[in-house]
Amino acid sequence: MSILVFVENNKGSFRKKSFEAVQYAAHVAQQTGGTVTAVAVGTITSAELEALGCYGAQKVLHVTDSRLDDFSARAYAKVLIEAAKHMGAKVIIASHDTTGRAVAPRVAANLMAGLVAGAVSYPDLSNGFAVKRSVFAGKAFAHLNITSDIKVLTLMPNTFQVQKGAGSASVEVLDVAFDDRDFALKVVAASHATGDVPLSEAELVVSGGRGMKGPENWYVLEDLAKELGAATACSRPVADSHWRPHHEHVGQTGGTIRPNLYIAVGISGAIQHLAGVNGSKTIVVINKDPEAPFFKAADYGVLGDAMDVVPRLTEAVKRYKQNA
Repeated sequence: MSILVFVENNKGSFRKKSFEAVQYAAHVAQQTGGTVTAVAVGTITSAELEALGCYGAQKVLHVTDSRLDDFSARAYAKVLIEAAKHMGAKVIIASHDTTGRAVAPRVAANLMAGLVAGAVSYPDLSNGFAVKRSVFAGKAFAHLNITSDIKVLTLMPNTFQVQKGAGSASVEVLDVAFDDRDFALKVVAASHATGDVPLSEAELVVSGGRGMKGPENWYVLEDLAKELGAATACSRPVADSHWRPHHEHVGQTGGTIRPNLYIAVGISGAIQHLAGVNGSKTIVVINKDPEAPFFKAADYGVLGDAMDVVPRLTEAVKRYKQNA
């Protein structure tokens, strides 16, 4: 079985979610006796492409057209479709991020393939090809059996463990004939999230809500995040009020994250917010309202004022690091 996995690069380097996707594909290949081929687009070095072999890829198909440095759902889908036909791929895998959500349905529709979006498990091959995904805003799981000849999956980032091994992938340039329609949507400008830890891949996240009372108080969360090596996030009202940039918004209408630790400060915990964070392994809630709904979903809860609790927590982390 030929397995195809789309790997998106960011300014010439791959992020953790791409390695996750390749290693997931390698796991499926081990179960099926298949091969793993990664598909990369745009400007990226041969060394970066070959290094995908450390995560389980035997081959990399590289489409070098520099126009692909800017995202185009139509063009990216065409690349994957052509690569799938070139390799005779039966399974196509991508990350469940902005790119994957835009491209995977186009690919599935073109190839008459079954699609599972946001998979959180390896496929169960004992009776078909069954994959688990969360439904009803994360309140339940559905097990979906893909019966089509070609299968398309997008994977929830930060769900599957990544371990770098040894190996090197061969690189082959794939020629794809584009037309003007593939690049009809022009990227005029792009703003990139700042920070050392991308929110979608962060294992530790410190998040704030309206309980922080204003952007001038955000330094207490940033101090804690710095000590933990965590990313920062926020609730929708905070982003809508322009206290924080929209790329930090997590929830049903924002980003979906699955960190090992999610610290929610001054967030009531409405269902819309929970939908974006309830895949977190451990949730800590800090809130002065004892009736905050978030406490019901928390693994640990601290009842108190954020401006008192968070600085003390930051100091405790500093002391722990000094004594470690």
